[in-house]
Amino acid sequence: MKTRPILRVRDVMRNEVHTIDGLATVSEAVALMRRHNVSSLAVPRRDDDDEPGLVGVTDVARKVIAENRAPERVNVYEIMSKPVLTLPSDMQARYAVRLLVRFGVSRAVVVDHDRSPVGIATLRDLVLGHV
Repeated sequence: MKTRPILRVRDVMRNEVHTIDGLATVSEAVALMRRHNVSSLAVPRRDDDDEPGLVGVTDVARKVIAENRAPERVNVYEIMSKPVLTLPSDMQARYAVRLLVRFGVSRAVVVDHDRSPVGIATLRDLVLGHV
């Protein structure tokens, strides 16, 4: 029986983390998503006692467009998900898949040992990297 090397979250995560301040407007967030061709942005912790957030196109669709709100008048902090599921970069990918499935989410912020965002892991990337 051939053993496969252990796949870690850091091996399949997207290393480039695009962040936005919670006080930015949704219009600014969407412009940043377009510029970097991503569907979510991490919202960093404000201090050591805070938790990271995540804002994605689904949040914009559900909480801004569907509710007929003006994107230039809504702040990111009003629609972002917080706290979000975070994954340590050294976690095995198979356990990360289980965690995302258990909580019914498609992505998580990957953090290093001091809990700073270092990447985004999507269920898609984890599954395709694992199989």
